[in-house]
Parts: sequence; C-alpha cells; structure tokens
Amino acid sequence: MTKRFISANSSEILEMTASELKQSIRASEGRIVMSENVVTREPFIEDITNAEIARAFGADLILLNGIDVLNPKVSGLDESEESFVDQLHKLVGRPIGVNLEPVDQDASMAEDRLTIAQGRQANLETINKIEALGLNFVCLTGNPGTGVTNAQIEKTIRITRERFSGLIIAGKMHGAGVSESIVDSDTVKSFIEAGADIILVPAVGTVPGFDEKDLKEIVQLVHNEGALVLSAIGTSQESSDEDTIKQIAIANKICGVDIQHIGDAGYAGLAPVENIFALSKAIRGMRHTASMIARSIQR
Repeated sequence: MTKRFISANSSEILEMTASELKQSIRASEGRIVMSENVVTREPFIEDITNAEIARAFGADLILLNGIDVLNPKVSGLDESEESFVDQLHKLVGRPIGVNLEPVDQDASMAEDRLTIAQGRQANLETINKIEALGLNFVCLTGNPGTGVTNAQIEKTIRITRERFSGLIIAGKMHGAGVSESIVDSDTVKSFIEAGADIILVPAVGTVPGFDEKDLKEIVQLVHNEGALVLSAIGTSQESSDEDTIKQIAIANKICGVDIQHIGDAGYAGLAPVENIFALSKAIRGMRHTASMIARSIQR
C-alpha cells in the first residue's frame, strides 16, 4: 500500500511510480500544494532556485513554467552534466513537472497570439524529451495568449499517454487567449477518456462565472472516473493578500479538489512565499505544514 504524500519522506516520494504517486496524493485528502515558477526569471534569491524556495514554504509538487525542454535553462542552477530534473530532485526532494502547451494554429483568438518556442510546445519531440528526462508529471495547459484549445489538449493527451510514463495533468487555468469555454463536463470527460490522470480547472474565485456548484459537479465526475482534480490560481491572484489566498483555498477544499495550485505571478516568477505558506496552512494546518517543510530531504 502506498504511503500518503503528506506523511512520506523524500526518498519514498521520489521512488514512487506514477500510479503510486497518484494514489499517494489521493490518500492525502485534499492537502497537497503545487507551486508553479517561471524558470527564466531571476529567482527570488539569486543564487538558489525558485523551486527550493517554494518547497521551503510548503510546496509539495513543483511545476516549471516557460522552460524550453529542448534547450533547458533554469535560473539558480549551476551548469552540470546532470539534467535539470536530476539536480532539482536532489535539491528539493519533490516531484518535478513542466508545462507543455498544445498550441492550436487554427484557434479563434480573443487577443493577439503569443508565439512560443517549439521546446515549450507539446509535440512529439518535446513529449519524448520529457520521458527521457525522467520528469514526474507534465501539465498540458496554456499560458496567456498562446492559443491553446481544449480540442488540441485532448489530442495531445492521447499522444502523451503513449509515450510518457509520468502523470498527465490537463486543462486550462484561464482562456489562454482563445474564444471558448474554459471548462465543462463534456471537455472533462474527453480528457479522462484520452488518458489524463489529473484534471486542471480554475480555482473558484479566479475566473468569472465558475462557482462552487460548477466545481463540485466536475469533482464528482472526475472522482467517479478514478482521476484527480487540481484547482489552479493562475490569474495573478497568487500575488493577492494572504486572506484572499485562504478564502480561495477553503472554498476549493470544500468542493473536494485533491491538489491546490498557486501560480507564478510574483516579482521573481514565483508566488509570494507568504502566500504559499498561507495556502499550505489553510488546507492542512500548521502540523502538516511544519512536517513537510521541516522534514529533511535526506530522509
């Protein structure tokens, strides 16, 4: 039987297969924090990575944004023959994932399109690369203005499922510049059928018109299908005050989400550390927060 994540040591976490990690998260009953950071920005503390900072303030899963996996550079990491994944595993003792963006060239745009490097897009080359690197999870989503559609996400899930052994997270935190519904039941079903392990949805309180009733329906649907739900604060509200973060955290925990994400819109490409800490305390209290941040990664 897999140990629940919030009681596991780093050595146990990093040995988990994708299915074991998924069960470990499920067993933690809505008390898992994911922190996203922009790897190309100068870190909050210049000589260490944002991943290390996030882990120190309560992050359990580290999501790297803006990384070109074909030409990877992570600010705060020294040059090494080791991959950035191996280096971060040693430094933070936590699962590491990246965003890949399923860009749809035919998308009906609501704003000017932002063109991104091939190494940031979801394609055969990048999917094969993340498997070779040994990443623990991939998030198929879209940054603002990149033209990622739900239809393209679904197609990409199927391709990724065939080639990647880690967890697949899929969904949108916001519109990504496209004129379409961000999330609905039919889209969620299609993602799960395509092979997604975790469905990404906007956190209640972050996008207009998506409320607790909508989220509860999606959570029930996803859980009935054996998948997990990740609620995401991806609308720059990660840089709001701590009270706002706590309100969002409790509202989404009530709805039953398994993982709560906090985005990268702080001054250094990382959410303010006090907000990561506040999110952690809100969804699991000081005891489990202290356990996760104080537990040595050498254990």
